[in-house]
This record gives sequence, structure tokens and C-alpha cells, in this order.
Amino acid sequence: MTRSSEAEPATLSKGKGEGRSAKALRLRDPKLTSARILAAAKSEFARKGLAGARVDAIATRAKINKRMIYHYFKSKEELYLAVLEEAYGDLRRAERLVDFAGREPEDAFVALIEFTWNYYRQNPELLRLIVTENIHQARYLKRSKKIREMHSPFVALIGELLERGVRQGVFRDGIDPNQLYISIAALGFYYLNNRWTLSVIYGVDLGAEPEMEKRRVVMVETILSYLRRP
Repeated sequence: MTRSSEAEPATLSKGKGEGRSAKALRLRDPKLTSARILAAAKSEFARKGLAGARVDAIATRAKINKRMIYHYFKSKEELYLAVLEEAYGDLRRAERLVDFAGREPEDAFVALIEFTWNYYRQNPELLRLIVTENIHQARYLKRSKKIREMHSPFVALIGELLERGVRQGVFRDGIDPNQLYISIAALGFYYLNNRWTLSVIYGVDLGAEPEMEKRRVVMVETILSYLRRP
């Protein structure tokens, strides 16, 4: 029986076989193969949700045999959870590239607000995945062994910035780091996820760049007003 290209031997005869051999080697690279599957799955789940997404479509988009998806991720649900973890992980990794700790507390929060806003704008698939998982009441995210480990250091950093701001007499005391970050995320998340309906309701194109800039300013001013001592 002829074996699929994913299972082809690495050593093939020269000529046409060289191209097939290179393809087989690429597909046998676990990290590369996994990354291709996750990228294709992220797009499919973001567009169609968990119920509407099809493994066949993911395989076609990834240019890979469907059985390889089950080899790496066992089931569509496991693949969906891996996509969620990867999406949150990408956000946390991008945050680590910004030097929040090395800034003065107020400047650090301005940077965080603007980073969050810009990241959401540039990664709409993350927002759609979060909406999908909330529809499922976080049923799949609850299975994750990684998600809290990803977020804990970042929440700790926010707590440290708040404490430093309090010591400097810039921020008021008693602010919950979790509640603060939820507010920062919500100010951008709600706007971006609902801008089409809100644009109709208010008769303004909230997706236009001038309106987006207004929103950024409102987010910064709202959070800083909340943080500052009266």
C-alpha cells in the first residue's frame, strides 16, 4: 500500500524524489508541523467557532494530511484548547518585550494600556477566540494546566507597579491588580468587538482611525483617573 507523503522515508532516489524527501523531512519536524497546524486551526476556530470549525478545513489550510492533526492533538477539542493556550501565550510573550518594570509607574500603565489596545487591534482572532470560549463558559480553558502560570507573573508585575506608585504618592491605595487589568482589557475589548453595532446605533464609523484614536485617549484618561490619588 502506498504511504502518504507525511510517512515517506527521508532517503529517496534523486531527481523528483529529492523534492518529496525535503517535504517529508519538513513534515517530520514536530515543532514546524505543530506550528502549521496551530496557525491553520487558529484561523478556522476564530472564523467559525468550535462547533463550526472542521478538521478537514484545517488540514487543507495547513497543507497536511488530516491524520497528522489527530497524531499531534488527538481530537478537535484538544486542538482547540492548544490554540487557546497559544493565543494567550502569544499575548504574554509580546507583553514581556515591553519594559514596564523599568518605567515610572504612571508611564508604565500608559504603556500597558496602549500595548493592550494595539495588540487587540492587530490580533482580532484572539478576541474572537475569547468570545467563543466564553460562549462555552470556559469549559475547555478550565482543562489547561498552563493558563494560570502564564498570567500569574504578569498580575504580579501589575501589583508591583501599583505598590511603587503608592509609595511614591502617585496612586491611591487598595487597587486590586486583577480588577485593574480586567478594566484595561475591557475598555478595548468591548469597543473592538462591538464597533459595528455601535457604529450603526450612534451613526459614527467607530472603526475609522480618528475614532480609534479617540478611544485610545479615553482608555488612558479613564485608567489614570482611577489610579491617581484624589
